[in-house]
Amino acid sequence: MAIAARSRLALMSNPSNPSNQLAQARPALHVAVVIDREANPNQWEAWRFSLVDVVAHEEAFGTASRVLRDDGRVQRSLHPDFKLELFADEAEGYYLNLSSGAPVWFVVWRIDDEDPSRAWAETVSLSYTEAGRWLDAQERVDNVPLQSDLVEWLQAYTDQHYRPEPKRRRRPQSFLPPEERQ
Repeated sequence: MAIAARSRLALMSNPSNPSNQLAQARPALHVAVVIDREANPNQWEAWRFSLVDVVAHEEAFGTASRVLRDDGRVQRSLHPDFKLELFADEAEGYYLNLSSGAPVWFVVWRIDDEDPSRAWAETVSLSYTEAGRWLDAQERVDNVPLQSDLVEWLQAYTDQHYRPEPKRRRRPQSFLPPEERQ
């Protein structure tokens, strides 16, 4: 993962690469999501899904989801070709993820309404605030640990783009004239 991520990052940030002019403005990675499906994990559930990992996307993965292993009880599937772009206006969300002490990938995933034995990854992010918005929208969001080389990459981007807003002291309402109170 580390070597593949670095080589993709180097390719996308290479200024002499004319096919990636936009990537210079927005660093990006291509990743794939691995999800496990467990059959009858207990008497109350027919299926249980769990996020296993987020790995660097490789061309051999293709673009369609596929089953990697199925032993009848646990099925592991790969959901490839997600593009993760970093945006300067999400820098605070990246900072919150990094400052949590255990940076993670956030993955939105869905279960098929007509066939509850099927689930797939919808999108990935590294922004804590973006994950919060998804959760507020009642989406299923899980996380897995972010690899250390990617923590360094995200930290470098966040250091460059995140500027905390200065704290301003608000004068208590009782000290303001009545016409200026909110």
